[in-house]
Amino acid sequence: MTITPSSPDQKPGFTRHDPSRTIRAPRGTDFTAKSWQTEAAKRMLMNNLDPEVAERPEDLVVYGGTGRAARSWEAYDAIVRTLDDLEADETLLVQSGKPVGVLRTHEWAPRVLIANSNLVGDWANWEHFRELEAEGLMMYGQMTAGSWIYIATQGILQGTYETFAAIARKSFDGTLAGTLTVTAGCGGMGGAQPLSVTLNGGACLIIDVDRTRLERRKSKRYLDEVVTDLDTALAQVIEAKRNRQALSVGLVGNAAEILPALLDRPEAAEVDIVTDQTSAHDPLSYLPLGVALEDWQTEADEDAEKFTLRAEESMAKHVAAMVGFQDRGAEVFDYGNSIRDEARKAGYERAFEFPGFVPAYIRPLFCEGMGPFRWVALSGDPKDIEVTDAALKELFPENESLRTWLDAAAEFVEFEGLPARICWLGYKERHQAGLLFNRLVAEGKVSAPIVIGRDHLDSGSVASPYRETEGMRDGTDAVADWPLLNALVNTSSGATWVSIHHGGGVGMGRSIHAGQVSVADGTELAAQKLARLLTNDPGMGVLRHVDAGYERAAEVAGERGIRVPMVEELDRRDEESAQD
Repeated sequence: MTITPSSPDQKPGFTRHDPSRTIRAPRGTDFTAKSWQTEAAKRMLMNNLDPEVAERPEDLVVYGGTGRAARSWEAYDAIVRTLDDLEADETLLVQSGKPVGVLRTHEWAPRVLIANSNLVGDWANWEHFRELEAEGLMMYGQMTAGSWIYIATQGILQGTYETFAAIARKSFDGTLAGTLTVTAGCGGMGGAQPLSVTLNGGACLIIDVDRTRLERRKSKRYLDEVVTDLDTALAQVIEAKRNRQALSVGLVGNAAEILPALLDRPEAAEVDIVTDQTSAHDPLSYLPLGVALEDWQTEADEDAEKFTLRAEESMAKHVAAMVGFQDRGAEVFDYGNSIRDEARKAGYERAFEFPGFVPAYIRPLFCEGMGPFRWVALSGDPKDIEVTDAALKELFPENESLRTWLDAAAEFVEFEGLPARICWLGYKERHQAGLLFNRLVAEGKVSAPIVIGRDHLDSGSVASPYRETEGMRDGTDAVADWPLLNALVNTSSGATWVSIHHGGGVGMGRSIHAGQVSVADGTELAAQKLARLLTNDPGMGVLRHVDAGYERAAEVAGERGIRVPMVEELDRRDEESAQD
């Protein structure tokens, strides 16, 4: 059976493509909703579709190939109107991008509850999802596309920066100066890679089939140069490497062709690090060899199954080249897009010989409840971010890594859409930042409330065996109870909106994950919610890793006062045995 993806405007009253729509979130201190709590949700939904932020806003696509903010333009309009009318004790329910009801709850309950792309296990695959999508019954929410907290490429930038910093510490004496990283995929997520490498001092060659993506990253200073010739690109990055110069070069081309070609050249010896962030999670979003860029969508629409097979075959060549670089001594890792599993499906037996980035570099941070903490100035005034940056550095004076990051972000990161920032904070740190921001609002030091959220890629909010939970010590990689508990805890702890998604980052059938967003509006109620929420949310990450047997997580739980009943019980039994 051939599954044809949905086409725009295929049903009456169901419009997915509307090039006449240009969405930009309101700025300033005047608002049309009944409170900042719902005005914040509305502005963040609109910000997701700002042309500066979204990849294809006319299609409601925010990032990741097909990750949407709403199921249709009609659904989008209904969400916006409902948020404007929503009372302080009501909750809007959104099912895969469509508003399906408003229920009376209470002021501590979320104003919005969102579920995206969730399918029962036996049906949790791209084929069944696309059948539903074609009928207008579901949408793909990615992670922060359908949960309205995407902040463009900056949203993943610090996590990417931290990953390359971890690689530098592990293998290159603490700096990437004098190294060359080769990667691919320069879209909304992958576009963070070149700047993350150069901020760590390295040279980077990044490949993308679509020149417009490379040019967009260059225009935002995430990328230094764009070229179309492999010889020119290699000459530039190798010279930068030998001079210990930070430089990023974008090369227009298909990584499935260029990486194997590079592996056969003498310059392969200059490559120190190899990874990838193409949209390999969805085979229809990966351009196969032999398909022209301008024919991409047409061929995918005409025969999705054939296109998928061709994409997987190309991914196998891509991954085989990555393994080849590892065989030559390069540091090689999967950046969480499921390209290894797609290569495995195409018959490449060595696909999993290199690790994912979380078990390789990030898990020690997860054991401390560390993860992405992002915030947005609803005023639209960049000065509000300057104030929060300075206040955070004062709040955590001992955190040199945080200071270095915030200084670099202020210098190099150009805002896209509403001004925003991200940093990584851990358990018993995030709530301090939230309360600080709430005081800044209350004291008028920032001009409007601050939205606080995170990626779904966090220490205790996701089950993703090919990414965040790959290689868990106790073998619980695929246990999805944890993100569900995370969403329940956040719903009970004062979040303004909470989401549960399936498939984000790695594709259908491969992940369950949860997100939460809160609003620092300067009120005492907001302070109470922020203290509870921003303690409990990262606390889930510590508990997840204590339960999986990580010693550092157990130490953090003991040091920072989080109760773990089974640890208490075993300690009690040990004490009783010692007394006997």
